[in-house]
Amino acid sequence: MAFSGPIEDRLAIRELMDIYADAVNQRDAELWGSTWADGSSWKLPVIPGMENVSGKENIVAAWNAGMAMFPFIFMSISVGDIQVDGDRATARAYTTEVGTTLDGTEIRPRGQYDDKLIKVDGEWLFIERIFNSLYGE
Repeated sequence: MAFSGPIEDRLAIRELMDIYADAVNQRDAELWGSTWADGSSWKLPVIPGMENVSGKENIVAAWNAGMAMFPFIFMSISVGDIQVDGDRATARAYTTEVGTTLDGTEIRPRGQYDDKLIKVDGEWLFIERIFNSLYGE
């Protein structure tokens, strides 16, 4: 069954995903980094060298390096599932992005995040995000 657990927690997780996308769109590394727990991992198997980036500082550094390759990027998120179990949760979200590379090439990737989350001091954070490309670059 999709979407299980307390509605307040599911809403907070949805808002976390919205903050994540807004931080991408605003190019705000501090805000984007605030969505990650200490000891987290970001897995992008479609990008060589980013199959498993571990640790919040390394994740933010990798994001900054990646964002430098795109003068323009826009991300939107659609949530497919959230399962809350106490202070742990899993979620699935779909992304639609539009961007331009440094040489002006337009990209329009579509992807899926499979997430694990943890509630720390009353705040939901990503502990693991695995991104898989569904279509596009």
